[in-house]
Amino acid sequence: MRRSRRTRIVATLGPASSDPAMIERLFETGADVFRINMSHTPHDRMRAFVKAIRAIEKKHERPIGILADLQGPKLRLGIFKDGKETLKQGQMFVLDSDEAPGDAARVHLPHPEILEALAVGHTLLVDDGKVRLVAREVSPTRAVTEVVVAGTVSDRKGVSVPDTMIRVSAMTPKDRSDLDAAIDAGVDWVALSFVQRPEDVAEVKKVARGRAGVMAKIEKPQGIDHLDDIMDLADGVMVARGDLGVELPLERVPGIQKRIIRTARRLGKPVVVATQMLESMISSPVPTRAEVSDVSTAIFEGADAIMLSAESAAGKYPVEAVGTMDRIAREVERDPTYRGVIAAQRPEADGTGADAIADAASVIAEDLDMAAIVCWTSTGSTALRVARERPKPPILALSPNMTTARRLALSWGVHALRADDARDLEEMVERSCATAMEESFADPGERVIVVMGVPLGTPGATNMLRIARTPIR
Repeated sequence: MRRSRRTRIVATLGPASSDPAMIERLFETGADVFRINMSHTPHDRMRAFVKAIRAIEKKHERPIGILADLQGPKLRLGIFKDGKETLKQGQMFVLDSDEAPGDAARVHLPHPEILEALAVGHTLLVDDGKVRLVAREVSPTRAVTEVVVAGTVSDRKGVSVPDTMIRVSAMTPKDRSDLDAAIDAGVDWVALSFVQRPEDVAEVKKVARGRAGVMAKIEKPQGIDHLDDIMDLADGVMVARGDLGVELPLERVPGIQKRIIRTARRLGKPVVVATQMLESMISSPVPTRAEVSDVSTAIFEGADAIMLSAESAAGKYPVEAVGTMDRIAREVERDPTYRGVIAAQRPEADGTGADAIADAASVIAEDLDMAAIVCWTSTGSTALRVARERPKPPILALSPNMTTARRLALSWGVHALRADDARDLEEMVERSCATAMEESFADPGERVIVVMGVPLGTPGATNMLRIARTPIR
């Protein structure tokens, strides 16, 4: 099951892809990581998904990544006497702490943390921005707002506050329960919604304790403001373009996407581009030309992974959607301009010994046209460092830890396998060559470069590389 592309594909599971046979078809078509949306998945269903994926993994002898996406806080209006009201542009509308059903003049806002944090001039977006309010008077129990974009508001519609830093944890009680259940089930990644500050990531990492990678979803302006600090703590990042496009002007999202991808690459951390990539394929067997261009842009920018949401979870054509993404990625990576674009975005080395080794391995492998770069890695850091360079030769990662191999399924260009630790350096080189041939990376007599750490099995000790030639049978 070696992929012929470097960019990874994340497919969301749901009603259209809940059957184990369908999950296997998605994997065979090109899905590398499966996303479980905890907003819609009860714990027993989540465990059934994990069990099915692990069975497919065992059958195909190929590590598969599993990402549990936590729901995060859902900020909503209260209810109305008549279920809904139409607000007119220029009118005043009050959000308050009174639990009585609302009318055309006011409604309950069951989130005191919003009322406490609002300031005059702050914007409130209702129902994904269909209605826009601006705060004119504020107090801890009441906000008088002006309707600047008119429309209909109804019971429990979502509220976004792009200008306001809310003093609320990114994890709700439901998220804590979902996190515990997901880690207990053995997922490889946990995605955290509503990230505003690095403390949000630290809270989840404290619970995860290394048992799963923590991915920060960047979907709020506050997350952009604290991007560097958030990404320093997170193990990976997701460009959640749907909510970003609600809370920020749409025209800013492409630039933010580029910034996040380049920051993630500089740090050597996986980055996923998500939301509406092939949205039309929810109901159509083929995408629009604009969607193909959008997916291609993320690949040209060097994203580790591109993600399908409703396309694979609830659409009519989940297999076709994965197949389309696979074909787009392979075609882009064959394009004559691809290597030049990727090289132009190459970050500077960090000045550590491990990064220097990874950089040297990439340069040598390309200059000598080697068949593969073989990384021995315990925690995955060696493979991530090499992947950061986006080398032309493929990356084969060998790890004694299955959890590491599964987590690396999300990383650009990394073909990860579980392998027992070698006894000495010579065995490590011999097995590197043998595995490169077994996995069809190298033919007999071709050269590979082996990246490792000495003493063997020491996490984070990437300090050696060796050029080797595969045996001629």
